[in-house]
Amino acid sequence: MPKPAVESWERPVTSVSDNAASYFVDRHIPEGRGDKIAYREAGTLRSLTYQALVDGSERVAGALTQAGFRQEERAAMLMLDTVEFPQVFFGALKCGVVPVPINTLLAPPVYDSILRDSRASILFVSAPLYEAVKPVLAGNPYLRAVIVIGGPPAGDVHSYDQFIAGATPVETRPVSADEVAFWLYSSGSTGLPKGVQHVHSSLKATADTYGAGVLALSEGDIVLSAAKLFFAYGLGNAMTFPLAVGATTVLFAGRPTPADMIATLNDTQATVFCGVPTLYAAMVAEMDTSGAPDAPLRRCISAGEALPEDVGMRWEAHTDVAILDGVGSTEMLHIFLSNRADDVEYGTSGTPVPGYDVRLVDEAGDEVPDNEIGELLVNGASAAGAYWNQRSKSRATFEGIWTRTGDKYARRPDGRFVYCGRTDDMFKVSGIWVSPFEVEQALASHPSVLEAAVVAAKDADGLEKPKAFIVLSGAAPDNVEAALIDHVKSRIGKWKYPRWIEIVDDLPKTATGKIQRFKLREGTA
Repeated sequence: MPKPAVESWERPVTSVSDNAASYFVDRHIPEGRGDKIAYREAGTLRSLTYQALVDGSERVAGALTQAGFRQEERAAMLMLDTVEFPQVFFGALKCGVVPVPINTLLAPPVYDSILRDSRASILFVSAPLYEAVKPVLAGNPYLRAVIVIGGPPAGDVHSYDQFIAGATPVETRPVSADEVAFWLYSSGSTGLPKGVQHVHSSLKATADTYGAGVLALSEGDIVLSAAKLFFAYGLGNAMTFPLAVGATTVLFAGRPTPADMIATLNDTQATVFCGVPTLYAAMVAEMDTSGAPDAPLRRCISAGEALPEDVGMRWEAHTDVAILDGVGSTEMLHIFLSNRADDVEYGTSGTPVPGYDVRLVDEAGDEVPDNEIGELLVNGASAAGAYWNQRSKSRATFEGIWTRTGDKYARRPDGRFVYCGRTDDMFKVSGIWVSPFEVEQALASHPSVLEAAVVAAKDADGLEKPKAFIVLSGAAPDNVEAALIDHVKSRIGKWKYPRWIEIVDDLPKTATGKIQRFKLREGTA
C-alpha cells in the first residue's frame, strides 16, 4: 500500500518591506523627506525630522539588541506623547521586539496586572509617570530593565539617553507580514483591559482604508490628535496616517483641556484635528464664550463614543468644518464605519469605510432587516488575531473573518448606520429595546446639559427603566429634572424618558473618552 502523501511545510516568507517600520519610517529618506519635520511637540522647541526618526529608531533597535532583548520579547511603553514615543515604537519593530503601549492614566494595581500579563521584559517610562508605576516594579518577575525618558538614572533604573548612548544602529530586519508586531490593551470600558495582538500588515491596512479613503491626508497637512498614542485611535491619527503620506504631527503630552486644544490649534496652525465627543462638547462650550480657533482646519474627526448631533452642529457653526464621526475598536485598530467629508449626517456613524464589510445580526446570528437593532460584526484586513491569554474571549469575539464589536446598531434603508449602544448597555422597556445613546442625545440637546449617560435601573416592581446621569453646563435651573424629562418626551417619545435623573460632577470614563457605564450600573444595583 502506498504511503499517504505528506504535505511539505514551508517557513513563512519574510521581507524587510513587510516590516511596518520600512513603510512608515525608512522609505521617506529615498523619497526626499529627510529634512522635513515629522513630529513637533506643542509648547516646547523639540521636533524630529524624518531623518532623525530613522536614526533614532535604529539606535533604539541597536540598544535593545545590544542589551540582549530578543525577537518577540515585549517592551512595555508607559510614555507620554513626546518625540521619543515613535522612536521607541518603531525601534522595537525594527529589531523584532514587540512594543506594548500602555494607558498613562491607570492606577498601580492595573499597571501591575498589565506588566505581569504581557510579561514585558523591558519598560520604557516617561519621568512624570515613573512614580505611578514604581511601587509595582520591585516584585515583577519578568522585567530585566527599566528605562526612564526625561529623567536621571537611579539605582537599577537607566535613563533613555544612557540606554541608547553608544549603541550601534540596527537596520530594519525582515519579518512576515503576518508576524505579531505590537500589542494594544483594550480601553477597559467593560472591565479590565485585554491584550490585543496586531500584525505588521495591520498598520498599513488602516492607512490604505480609513487613512486614504476618509481622512485623505496630504504631505502638507499638520495633524493634532487630542487622542493619545497609547490607544488605537490615537496611534492611527498621530502616527500611522501622517507617516503614510509624509505629513507633520503635533504631539501634545498633557491633558487635552478645551482651552489648551484651541490654543494649540492656533499656535501650530493645524489643518487636521482628531478628538472625541466629550472633548468636542467641552470645546464647543469654550468657543461659545472665547470664540473659534483661527487655525486653517480642513478636516475634523471623532471616535471613541458616538457623537451627539447637537455637538456636531454647534462645532460646524463655529468652525465651518464638519466633524466626521466614525466607529472603530482596538480589535480592528482604527475606524471602519464613518461619515465622509462630502456626506455628513450627524446622529449616524455613516457607512462602511472602503475595505471593510459589516453585518448586523440578532442573538441567533441571523441578519436583521433595515431599521431593526442588531450586533455589529466587521470584516477587514486590520483585524487582530486574538486576545493574549484570553482564549474564551478570543473565540467569542473573533469568528473566522468576522469580528464582533459588541456594539448595537440599526441600518437605515439608505445604508447609514445608527448607533444604539453597547450590547451590555442595551435593555428593554415594556418588551421594546431602548437605545441609551438615543436618550443621551435627546438629553444633550437641552441647553442645561453638558454630558449625559443612561443605564438601566430597576423600579419598585423589579422592571428595568432608564436612569440618567447628567453633568450640567452651568448652574442648575429650577425644576431641571422635570424640564429634562419633558424635553426627552417631546424629542423621542413618551415611554423612553428617564424615570430617574441624577446630577453629577462628572462621568466615569476611560482615557479614550468612553463612558464606563458598567460603573454607573454598579451604583444602581
